[in-house]
Amino acid sequence: MIFSLFRKDPRRVAIATLYERIATASRNPGLYAALGIPDTLEGRFESLSLHMVLSLRALRELPPPADDVAKDLTDAFFRDMDASLREMGVGDTVVPKRMKKVAASFYGRAQAYDPALNGGNEAGLAEALGRNALGGDAPATALARYALAADKGLKTVTLDTLLEAGPAFPSPEAFTEERSR
Repeated sequence: MIFSLFRKDPRRVAIATLYERIATASRNPGLYAALGIPDTLEGRFESLSLHMVLSLRALRELPPPADDVAKDLTDAFFRDMDASLREMGVGDTVVPKRMKKVAASFYGRAQAYDPALNGGNEAGLAEALGRNALGGDAPATALARYALAADKGLKTVTLDTLLEAGPAFPSPEAFTEERSR
């Protein structure tokens, strides 16, 4: 009985691996250098949020048990955010308030990006990404093209492929303003 506490749960390992692959993709230097996401704490949250939204959208289109994977992946994301706040020295009494803000920000981004991604609306997505990911009024056209391409590519992946190889995101450098024209 006690030894079962030390066994690795294969499902938990698969979710942790999937989340790590998404987080790693969100830290691709090209997102910051080529596509203009600020290399700050906020910028890294924006990049991770965008990659999570894209991955969760892909899972939403797949048959069961993809819905369970999406729930577990979302839980892993929020556990990571909670741990990050604690590592930064946020006190135990303040963490729940900050987590509510993190959740509101994440779900707000998902609601802002979904309609534009659903309709392939590059201009609408560029506006939302410019406001959120780049923190300004200028549209993030190159980042929107990257997100639309990633969304399209992720829609062709099976659940088994997602869990085994992780999501494949395009190279950010392929979407720089000069190359996009």
